[in-house]
Amino acid sequence: MRKASITIKEIARQLDVSKSTVSRALRDSSEISEETKKRVIELAESLNYSPNPIALSLLRNRTQTLGIIVPDIANPFFSTAIGGVEDIAYSRGYHTMIYQSHESYERELADTRHIAMRRVDGLIVSISSQTENHDHFIELQEQGIPVVFFDRVSESTPSHKVRVDDYKGAFEATEHLISRGCKCIAHIAGPPNLSISRNRLKGYQDALTKHGIEFHDEWVVSSEYNQAGGTERAYQLMALKNRPDAIFAASDRIAIGVHWALRQLGYRMPDDIALVGFSDLSISSLLDPPLSSVAQPSFEMGQLAATLLLDLIESKSTPAAFETRVLTSNLIIRQSSMKELVSN
Repeated sequence: MRKASITIKEIARQLDVSKSTVSRALRDSSEISEETKKRVIELAESLNYSPNPIALSLLRNRTQTLGIIVPDIANPFFSTAIGGVEDIAYSRGYHTMIYQSHESYERELADTRHIAMRRVDGLIVSISSQTENHDHFIELQEQGIPVVFFDRVSESTPSHKVRVDDYKGAFEATEHLISRGCKCIAHIAGPPNLSISRNRLKGYQDALTKHGIEFHDEWVVSSEYNQAGGTERAYQLMALKNRPDAIFAASDRIAIGVHWALRQLGYRMPDDIALVGFSDLSISSLLDPPLSSVAQPSFEMGQLAATLLLDLIESKSTPAAFETRVLTSNLIIRQSSMKELVSN
């Protein structure tokens, strides 16, 4: 049989004082004498009293809970970022509730409505690939629930944002392929409505322009950020009459699909075609050949997003301006792109 929990009422009854006296004593109020506080605390400890979290949330107008929405928790990038959020949240006395949009706008919308009903103190989110209207995040803010975006950010929503320098990472990845003698470089971009996709595409394009390499529309295709999309687009690119000699993929999940397709088609990497991804998942170094990739500090992104959100929650005033924190990326060069240079 479940044991009844100890309440403030029971402590008050045993000490023959009022419930308000016990409540004030437990809150260390200056209105209560030190002797009474001592009696209340000693009895509370002996009875293993713990405050009702629902009552506390009503009293403080907080639930000590953060909501997190990510497209797919199976993606190691997002699971690592969640680890960073939880690292900071736990250290500051908060718990987390994790939701997955599964790249669906409707699912993301339902998640935000559930978050509002559950009275979370704030939300950290990376938007879905289908999300074009961001009004649901503004509605949360209007209800007093601050929102911080990371990686896939809403450019139209006034809020703190944490992202990596996608443009620089893509530029350096493309320039690396050019330095290895590649002249027919294709790009598999992510969904175009996401800012990370557009920034990575622009980095790719500008690197080509800088080095005087012609841009071909047929060599730029888009995909969802998943392995299946990468495989499908690799088959499409390699079927071209004028096929590429290198592929820069907008994510490692896309690149892993490309890697599999190239091996199935009998192409050797990097001799026949070079390949670079983006995000440097742990599995990337285990492929044969190992995948070159642009590394993102996902754990640190989660930590920073959580810190910015908690500062918003615990601040007594609205910030004068919201911040966009841009973390640096780092190109990790492995065998998949180390094409042997041919001397003239």
